[in-house]
Amino acid sequence: MPDAAAITADDASRSQRIALIALPLGALGIAFAPIFVRLSEVGPVATGFWRVALAVSVLGLWMGSDIRSGSRRPTSATDYARLTLAGLCFAGDLAVWHISIHYTSVANSTLLANFAPIFVAPAAWLLFKERLTGRFVVGMLLALAGAMVLMGQSFQLNADHLFGDALALLAAMFYGGYILTVGRLRATFSTATIMTWTAVITAAVLLPISLAAGEPILPTTAAGWLVLAGLALVSHAGGQSLIAYALAHLPASFSSVSLLLQPAAAAVLAWMLLGEPLGSLQAAGAAVILLGVLLARRGSR
Repeated sequence: MPDAAAITADDASRSQRIALIALPLGALGIAFAPIFVRLSEVGPVATGFWRVALAVSVLGLWMGSDIRSGSRRPTSATDYARLTLAGLCFAGDLAVWHISIHYTSVANSTLLANFAPIFVAPAAWLLFKERLTGRFVVGMLLALAGAMVLMGQSFQLNADHLFGDALALLAAMFYGGYILTVGRLRATFSTATIMTWTAVITAAVLLPISLAAGEPILPTTAAGWLVLAGLALVSHAGGQSLIAYALAHLPASFSSVSLLLQPAAAAVLAWMLLGEPLGSLQAAGAAVILLGVLLARRGSR
């Protein structure tokens, strides 16, 4: 009969294998987000609001089922503060990234907002003692280089774009904070609880920002509502939840690098669904990202 330690090790190994599947699937889910944002009939920050607001009902039902099954619910001020921090980080990421698009190119904002690994890796090492090997660092840099190649000539360094570029990097910092916070919360709370509370906090922050900005809030057609529902269900309730699940079983630094698969998947989806060209240079960049992620995985074992 296997001993308890062996069973625990087997369970941990199985959970990690599932997480390694969930993480790229989550990246694919959020790769649909730029497509939905492009098709949205409301303002950029308002689109972010509906992304989480429409997901709350589904996530809330999921959380209720989890709690009835015995999952821990938040009870103390510390619990609520930690969940609120995750929500504020995610709200900052969405709001700042969407605003940056108005001050720099879409390519610049998309690329720089995905630079979370350069903030997550050192923070995870300093704060949580995550081990960073040379192979992991090379893999991370390779994946970042692949993302830059993927953007090709669309990415431009321009003095007129500096403010927008800085906002996009700030968005990456917010998302890095979200990854680190959720990674720690998953040791205590279920995916459903974290996703529900962060969605509520994010919605509460983004709605007044979109109203203050004078953005159109309500879609004018049924198709517009379907786009927002797709964003909420596919990208947030689906993709973001898979990422939150994976963060319980994988190092935050590796997870942040793996999410660089998102711009590669977004480029392929834009080619398939919107007819945006995908040249050989962009395909090579996507391949380099994949190679970098695989190398980072080998370096984070």
